[in-house]
Amino acid sequence: MMRALIGAGIAALLFASPASAADHARHKSIAPYIEIGQVLTSDLQTGDVLTYSTVAAGVDASIQTRQAQVQISYRYERRISWDKKVGDDDVHSGLARAAVQVVPGFTMEGGALATRTRSDIRGAAPGVLAGNVDNISQVYAAYAGPTLSSHVGPVSVGASYRFGYTKVESPGATGVAPGSAPLDRFDHSTSHVVQATAGVKAGRVLPVGITVSGAYERENASQLSQRYEGKYARGDVVLPVTGTLALTAGGGYEKITVSQKDALLAGGNPVVDSKGRFKTDPNSPRRIAYETDGFIYEGGVVWRPSPRTTLQARVGKRYGGISYTGSLSYAASRSVGVQIGVYDSVETFGRQLRDGIASLPTSFITQRDAFGQQFTGCTYGASSSAAGGCLNGVFQSISTSAYRARGVDAVLTANRGPLTFGVGAGYANRLFSSPGGPGFVTDGLTDESIYGTGFVSAKIDRNSGITGDIFANYYKSGISGAPAVLSAGATGLYYHNFGRIGTTASLGIYQFSQKGSDDQVSGSAELGMRYQF
Repeated sequence: MMRALIGAGIAALLFASPASAADHARHKSIAPYIEIGQVLTSDLQTGDVLTYSTVAAGVDASIQTRQAQVQISYRYERRISWDKKVGDDDVHSGLARAAVQVVPGFTMEGGALATRTRSDIRGAAPGVLAGNVDNISQVYAAYAGPTLSSHVGPVSVGASYRFGYTKVESPGATGVAPGSAPLDRFDHSTSHVVQATAGVKAGRVLPVGITVSGAYERENASQLSQRYEGKYARGDVVLPVTGTLALTAGGGYEKITVSQKDALLAGGNPVVDSKGRFKTDPNSPRRIAYETDGFIYEGGVVWRPSPRTTLQARVGKRYGGISYTGSLSYAASRSVGVQIGVYDSVETFGRQLRDGIASLPTSFITQRDAFGQQFTGCTYGASSSAAGGCLNGVFQSISTSAYRARGVDAVLTANRGPLTFGVGAGYANRLFSSPGGPGFVTDGLTDESIYGTGFVSAKIDRNSGITGDIFANYYKSGISGAPAVLSAGATGLYYHNFGRIGTTASLGIYQFSQKGSDDQVSGSAELGMRYQF
């Protein structure tokens, strides 16, 4: 999967070659590197100290032209223990985003992600990923597909296809209390979605703008042979009220079915494999986990007082109840941008992650953070017109059940000369659906999380600078007997470059608390050296 991630990024960079030579000279950068480091971690309550070495290789590359917006940041790290207290591990971390106009009206888009993130919502919530950490899984995900757009007279027509793939490695220890109900562990899924639209702008034919659209989506997950299938058809109208304000209304038909098979049982309990995943009963019929079938409708407003500001708000009936969605995009200046989104949708982990990657900007800020879980939280855009996006709602835990996801994400990013900073915050709520029966302890339950994060990067001079990150997370599971989890921490890094050779010094502190167990406080430090080719 990692070869695919790197290959996709390199292919996208090469595929962007139609840009002019002047554009390449102005917007192309490729910076591969190798790195070595020495890490020390300490439990600040017990005094236990662990140390290990790291060897890493990575690349930061970007092409930003009129025809191509491509960026990849990828790092592979091998951790080498000095004794048996710290295991030898391979760590992959990276994000790739690309949108390449092949010819006018035909664009190829894609993205890929590799990161480590929290697995069981009841377990540990590490934020500084140094040393031995519980409840962490390595995740890989990618999507790609074409988008077509054209005109037939006054009618704009478009179509797109997206293929997605998600893979999750099983975690080791989770930190969940012995005797707790077992949760199934996600393995992998593939998804396909096809969309088509046709529309006329207001004033071209009628006083109102009209759009009709349809879509078909299917996802197959390996766990318990889960299947998501969605069919959609709808029409929307836009009525301009003033030069900056318009009313919208829409409705249509939607059918969503999520189904899966039973877990294999032994003595009334699910049978698990060596990775802790439920085994599928081959004789089980397919059972409905979630289903909605009927008409949907909504209404709202679109306000665009300037090309730099767009606000949308909608309310309607969907999923058998009231649904609220909206967004705000505000480029306060060339250097300051804000992005806020309110969402409500029926999801699976693979689909929500695919769509989350697609919402991230194609030009983003990379952070040199030795201990943080980069790309599981907020990714900040390098342009005020695309401030960024957050994956915290996807990664509050990894679920094998379908769920209705509702929440809000907000991001602010700013560049002021040598200073770059960003903040993100949000709330996520998930209502789970499964067929019930032994092993399905989440059916009908709700979990939620609240998060806040921030970073700052400042150049001291042309060869040195500092970066810092701070975060706090709150998780509450609806599972009986599972206490809420609160984690917080901060990391800081100083770097100094001597030509192609760069040196770094990093510090991190992390605190974790959960009712019924002792608070945990740990600190980490690293000295590193990088050679950039």
